[in-house]
Amino acid sequence: MATINYLTQIEFGAGELDRIDELRASIGAKRPLIVTDKGIVAAGLLDRLNAALSEPLPVFDGTPGNPTEEAAREAAAQFRAEGCDSIIAMGGGSPIDLAKAVGLLVTHEGALATYAAIEGGIARIKSIVPIIAIPTTSGTGSEVGRASLMTLADGRKVGLISPHLIPRLALCDPELTYGLPAGLTAATGIDAISHCVETYLSPRDNPVADAIALDGLQRAVTHIERAVTNPEDAEARSGMMMASLQGGLCFQKGLGAIHALSHPLGAYKDINPHHGTLNGILLAPVLRRNAAAAADKFAAMSARLGIAGGDVAAHFAALCARLNLPKTLGEIGFDGSQWQDVADAALKDHSAATNPVPLTHADYVALLEEAA
Repeated sequence: MATINYLTQIEFGAGELDRIDELRASIGAKRPLIVTDKGIVAAGLLDRLNAALSEPLPVFDGTPGNPTEEAAREAAAQFRAEGCDSIIAMGGGSPIDLAKAVGLLVTHEGALATYAAIEGGIARIKSIVPIIAIPTTSGTGSEVGRASLMTLADGRKVGLISPHLIPRLALCDPELTYGLPAGLTAATGIDAISHCVETYLSPRDNPVADAIALDGLQRAVTHIERAVTNPEDAEARSGMMMASLQGGLCFQKGLGAIHALSHPLGAYKDINPHHGTLNGILLAPVLRRNAAAAADKFAAMSARLGIAGGDVAAHFAALCARLNLPKTLGEIGFDGSQWQDVADAALKDHSAATNPVPLTHADYVALLEEAA
């Protein structure tokens, strides 16, 4: 068990879920709304949370795979109807991101688009209700992140970004990830890797974030295959949850073209692609595009990971292949007709500004075609 105070309060360790009553009391969360999804319910994880609580609490379990403004408004209505004062978010990045949007809606007026980063909304976000985030995957780092990725009522997938959206408390219990299927363990783990890689390559000057990113990257690469093949390997599960947490701590520095593309790709409801899967497909093509612009950092990553020959892109392509993740966008349902619109959205995405080299519309289309 460890208490870490960095950006927010983090309680990390096996069995931490049992402390939920003590921890919610410590931040004044008297009547939280539990925000989760039906997968968490079916997996029995909500039952584990309820067993640790001293009283029954209201539950919203309608979080979609890619959270939407519509779902956030449904949950906000339940929050008000139940007289709630706080939120417990349990699940992967989707329930945690949805919880942040709910916290925003119950304390702010207007459409979520008003608060989107690309609409100048960062400064409009003020304090929200307390959120306790309980991750059940090791990937998004949303439990310590300042962003909520939401599909708006107009169909755009955008980032709501503010320090006020960082959960008041992150309860990170690696035992909650033991039942995660191999495919999701792999996809969420690659998401954590993409956060560490893109943060490290971001041109902004932040040595602290760089150090966290490199450590998290090494930790994830060390443990991801063990976590996939042996789901109850306690050391591997703990290592992956810490790597995910570190990715969330450091991506305050900004991400890059992987996420600038995966955000609009993730908005296609008819395909409903997993965010981590998209990042895995885009990882090698974007790394190849960025290599010349960040040669020193590529060399440092290669040395840290012990990559023979120094080909970082090939190293991660091989890792994704060993994890049996999809290799192309075509495998998961894209046919190329989306590329122009996705490239348009990528140019406007908040992650585009911190790619190591500025990319044009044509560059984004070329990346999509390479990943097709």
